[in-house]
Amino acid sequence: MNRMDNELSPQPLSHATALPARYYADAGMTALDRRTIFDAAWQLIGHVCQLQNPGDHVVGNFAGLPVIAVRGADGAIRVFHNVCRHRAGPIATCDGLAAKSLRCRYHGWTYTLDGTLRSAPEMGGAPDFEVADIHLPQLSVRVWQGMVFAAVDEARAPEFDAFVAGIDERIGATRHLERYGHHRRVGYDVACNWKVYVDNYLEGYHVPHIHPGLNKLLDYRSYVTETAKWYSYQWSPLESGDGLYGDGDALYYWMWPNTMLNILPGRLQTNRVIPKGVDHCRVEFDFYYAIDESDAGRERRLADLDFSDEVQLEDLTICEDVQRGLSSGSYEPGRLNPLRENAVHHFHELLRAVYRADAG
Repeated sequence: MNRMDNELSPQPLSHATALPARYYADAGMTALDRRTIFDAAWQLIGHVCQLQNPGDHVVGNFAGLPVIAVRGADGAIRVFHNVCRHRAGPIATCDGLAAKSLRCRYHGWTYTLDGTLRSAPEMGGAPDFEVADIHLPQLSVRVWQGMVFAAVDEARAPEFDAFVAGIDERIGATRHLERYGHHRRVGYDVACNWKVYVDNYLEGYHVPHIHPGLNKLLDYRSYVTETAKWYSYQWSPLESGDGLYGDGDALYYWMWPNTMLNILPGRLQTNRVIPKGVDHCRVEFDFYYAIDESDAGRERRLADLDFSDEVQLEDLTICEDVQRGLSSGSYEPGRLNPLRENAVHHFHELLRAVYRADAG
């Protein structure tokens, strides 16, 4: 058995080790991960509250592929490549409301809300050029719990019902996440491989050591992590008692490969980890809340944003430190903690399966 076969073989949780450093540090991993993982997965782009009316649109980045979600005149939500078919200019550079059409800012080629080219300035005399023959490439779309997911290649992606199986029952019927309103997006550029950030998210093992404020909020002794086929979730009762989130529990869902849902009473925070190179990623948080325009509601939202920023800065610092360690040449895969790192093991087993299939 060669080295690659050995390091990619399935490992039992009881004796599992982490992935070798090269899967986080080798330059070729960026293209490999996009081709084998991201293009064959469901990725989150936004929430229906951002796409309420025809022409409302949200832009995103699917591991290097610019995308745009648009509410059409017929009410349907579509997701397109955000790349003009002329010379690759952007159709949109930011989210927007009530656009009548989609106009490339480079040369003004304009598309209808269903992705068909409508006009191309000064191209009327070009031989054999038919405007209506040109369309923006379209992704497959599913709307679930108010969130809009899209897949570049649905044929290679998990069947969507299997992808989310069991989450509705665990969240419960009283959360009504589809009714929440968008409040704010916060982004962080992080000097680490996207998998380092996901690894860190998937375990509460580091909470007592890295997050003193969060550790006071959660009951670490009761912290539970469970895995399903395409996701894992962490659960803890809240111990805040300070009115920030009220009574209830904290649910932290990770969905293959790069989506996180942080669900607390009255609040949904979504988190997308976007690869930007082998040792860089961008982490984008969107905050959604149950509609509450009272003074107390506004104060809670501001306090939540401040607390989230505190936690994220703690995470980003350790993730960058870990990337330096992985890139140093020193690291050999260490044993995982079976009690606290079962979701890391689950993620690594999914990665190993993808990399084995590609190598075979």
